[in-house]
Amino acid sequence: MPDTPERPLPDPRAIQADAPEISAEEFVDSILFENERVLAVDKPGWLVCHPSKKGPGSSLVGAAKRYLDLERMHLVSRLDRETSGIVIFAKDRGAARTLQMGVEARIVSKSYHAVLEGVLDSPRTVEARIIPDKTSEVRVKMCAHPTERDPKIRTHFEPVRDLGARTLCRVTTDGGRKHQIRVHAQFIGLPLVGDKLYGTDETLYLEFCREGWTDRLAQCLPFHRQALHCGEWSMENNLDLPPLLAPLPEDLKSITEV
Repeated sequence: MPDTPERPLPDPRAIQADAPEISAEEFVDSILFENERVLAVDKPGWLVCHPSKKGPGSSLVGAAKRYLDLERMHLVSRLDRETSGIVIFAKDRGAARTLQMGVEARIVSKSYHAVLEGVLDSPRTVEARIIPDKTSEVRVKMCAHPTERDPKIRTHFEPVRDLGARTLCRVTTDGGRKHQIRVHAQFIGLPLVGDKLYGTDETLYLEFCREGWTDRLAQCLPFHRQALHCGEWSMENNLDLPPLLAPLPEDLKSITEV
């Protein structure tokens, strides 16, 4: 029997509990598009968006301010720390207003790639209502209501590749609730590969927050982060912001190639 190829080790910053830092050079390399009014970047799957106490390099917002030498940036779209992909900044209030109105009017087209635990053999749309999870020890955790639907909040899962016991999917959403894709994936019994909070055991999330990557996490999780990447973003606009593409990062490629 041929040897199974070893999976590349993740960036050490992906498995530390506290906020990792991105260098000025790495931030420049992450830029997808920039003009005088907007900035678009491809966020790595280990960097938080919002400022932390460790300094400018410990968040995407801080790194953007450092790069542009600005006191204020407008974060138009955000991603969870462990989700990689496209994030948009506006450099002025007018640009921020234009982009935010596009979000609210639902004229932004955005898609993700996700790896689900289990087999999804046909497209599926989920519109279960999303509410705070009052039973969880984790304050930020959400859950899907077992019987109520919200047609304004939909998640569309489209299978792209059968990975055996997993499925690579293209995912689009209507509306935008916190953790929407992850909550709806858990709701249909196909949680994201590597999801510490919405997988089978939320104590893995708590343990990671306290200690970083541990032997127990390595034994319980097949991947070091939730397998979710925002790869496409577009919106008609007057800001000269073109459609954006961010290819799958290397860590996700390692679990999507068969």
